[in-house]
Amino acid sequence: MFDQILDLVKSHLGNNPQVAAAVPPGQEDAVHREVATQIQNGLATQAAAQGGVGGLLSHLQSGLTSGSPVVNAIEGGLMGTLGSKFGLPPAATGAIAAALPGLLQKFAHKANDPNDPSITPDSISKHLPNLGGLGGALGGLFGGG
Repeated sequence: MFDQILDLVKSHLGNNPQVAAAVPPGQEDAVHREVATQIQNGLATQAAAQGGVGGLLSHLQSGLTSGSPVVNAIEGGLMGTLGSKFGLPPAATGAIAAALPGLLQKFAHKANDPNDPSITPDSISKHLPNLGGLGGALGGLFGGG
């Protein structure tokens, strides 16, 4: 699932001129990977907090803003990491943070689209770390674990 998140990050951030201009040349891939890692970790934490993958996806689809708990959980670690690891200025980290709600909504849309098998609620349950066995327990419940 990391690769699907990474593809979303590359597409979403690469098509955002403000973000693309803020990332230093040659660091795009490393920044995209870091953003994808932070998103995956944040989604895992928030899936547990939202009552599982279904609650997480419901929250993501109901509309995200920069003040939502899911965005805040990802944004905090991401901005610090991008600043310290890559030396990105606040304008660059701010542009990336501003792109998070739209990126997470694309993720939720893909997960809920029956015609797009790249990301599914089942694959999210299986691949997100930190679900405390919830994903495996649900997979077992539905015969997939």
